[in-house]
Amino acid sequence: MGINSPSKRVPVRIVASLFCVAVSAAVVGIWLSHVNADLPPEKKVVDVREMSVKERAELGEMLIFGMEGGSEIRGAIGKAQCPLCHGFRDGVVGERAPNLFGITTRAWERLKDPRYHLGKPNERNTIQKEAFPGAGTATTAIEYIAESAICPSCYVVAGFGVKGTNDRESPGVKLHKPPISLSIDELIAVNTWLYVHDGNEPPSPQEIEQAYRKFIPQSEWPYPSSDPEIYPGRYGPPTRSVVPVDLMSNLTGKEPIDEIFTKAACIACHTIPGVQRPVGILPPIEQLRNSSIVPGVQGAVGLVGPPLNMKTTALERLKASDYKGKATNIREYIIESIVDPSIYVVEGYPDNFMPKDYGKRLAGPVIERMVDYLSQLE
Repeated sequence: MGINSPSKRVPVRIVASLFCVAVSAAVVGIWLSHVNADLPPEKKVVDVREMSVKERAELGEMLIFGMEGGSEIRGAIGKAQCPLCHGFRDGVVGERAPNLFGITTRAWERLKDPRYHLGKPNERNTIQKEAFPGAGTATTAIEYIAESAICPSCYVVAGFGVKGTNDRESPGVKLHKPPISLSIDELIAVNTWLYVHDGNEPPSPQEIEQAYRKFIPQSEWPYPSSDPEIYPGRYGPPTRSVVPVDLMSNLTGKEPIDEIFTKAACIACHTIPGVQRPVGILPPIEQLRNSSIVPGVQGAVGLVGPPLNMKTTALERLKASDYKGKATNIREYIIESIVDPSIYVVEGYPDNFMPKDYGKRLAGPVIERMVDYLSQLE
């Protein structure tokens, strides 16, 4: 009742007005604080063509080895996964694929190889004669490198073909397609590193891109990626953070057996009955297998090394006349094969192919788990 009296109505109106003013001032203050606050820095998209040679080479090294300086670290592997097959040090002899040290110079020698059939792709006896109909052959070193990355079976270096194909088919994969899927920018960076690593002046990004355009049809052109996780170079110079590359060093032996064989990379080369590759643990590695393997197969079906049905084969190998090891039973033979694989090499498979440092890189409980599983496979 009293609120309607003229004497009391004025103070109420004053209080209400002051409250509204205070609220409005607070809102404006908050708004102004947001307006005047420093905005987050905008990511600058950097095209690989705008990078310096040093930056492009650093990005290429990260793509190949997973980190800057990774070329000096044994077992370092990046998105491109090249070290799984190729060596990059002078004098290293590989069994799986040619050593790429000096490739930017040696490419000229490959072009002169009669088996290459320079300018005459139809005379090749390989399973694929051209990258695509009408592509022709390479005529320069950078074109040879591009052709090898896009059409590995167009020319197979003697001794590095798929077993049983007489070097008519390469075990390599097309780097611009799954599971590797390098973008054109990434291919440019990788090639730049190869030249810098060899001590040679690299071609310009435009020249490298032109070389790839000769062997990739427009319908398959690998456009630049905008995902910083896939292509860090688009968001400034390559980062210098070190990423884990030796997954097997973290194994304890308590993991699921599938995870153990996957992280130890056994599934890349061997067929292991019952073992499946857990999705997401490692980048896809089907490219290491015979190209006749159905794409997308998740099991351990590698063909580079012998199958690991050890309950049956270990006993046979212990009785072989050329066995010179010290094992006397299945378990001892398996352990010996893991820690010192050159003691006995199964006929038909290459020596110096399996890493010889598993005894140091794998913990004892991990090896025991492997032995427990493999020794019961028939």
